[in-house]
Amino acid sequence: TVRGEVRPKEQAHAELAVEWVRRLVPDPSDALLLAARAHHVRRWEIPRSDESAGKAGYHRWKRRLQDHHATVAADVLTGVGAAPEVTERVQSLVRKESLRTDPEVQVLEDALCLVFVETQFGELTDQLGEEHMVDVVAKTLRKMTPAGRAAATELPLDESATRIVGEAIRRL
Repeated sequence: TVRGEVRPKEQAHAELAVEWVRRLVPDPSDALLLAARAHHVRRWEIPRSDESAGKAGYHRWKRRLQDHHATVAADVLTGVGAAPEVTERVQSLVRKESLRTDPEVQVLEDALCLVFVETQFGELTDQLGEEHMVDVVAKTLRKMTPAGRAAATELPLDESATRIVGEAIRRL
């Protein structure tokens, strides 16, 4: 359920990512908007269970997903006749190449973090518990720009989420 409406998860996340990009950047490039839409395209094709448990397995899985999403996006864009430079840029953005130094990659990261906070915060808190969630939120906030963090603090959060975010901010 996203914003009170039951919807396919990845479709909702893609649409929210595009919305957040548009809110964070006055005039986003086509490549950035396409990357936001494609960042989880056909994600279900590589389940988390394909990799080992633990941090190393998680990171391998995330890298495989980024490559998969970039490949699927390129196939679609090539199929509709997109310019090669747009296709390459979308792939670079989806793979989060040059994170921290490429402003568009950072905007995409901010948007994805905001989608996470908006849609998965409560569910993950239930799974992990509040103390572990404080660490997750602190790591998430560290990946974000000041503008992204400011947008996150404006989200309507319940009392528990507000407490977790407040503690995470204190740990930054």
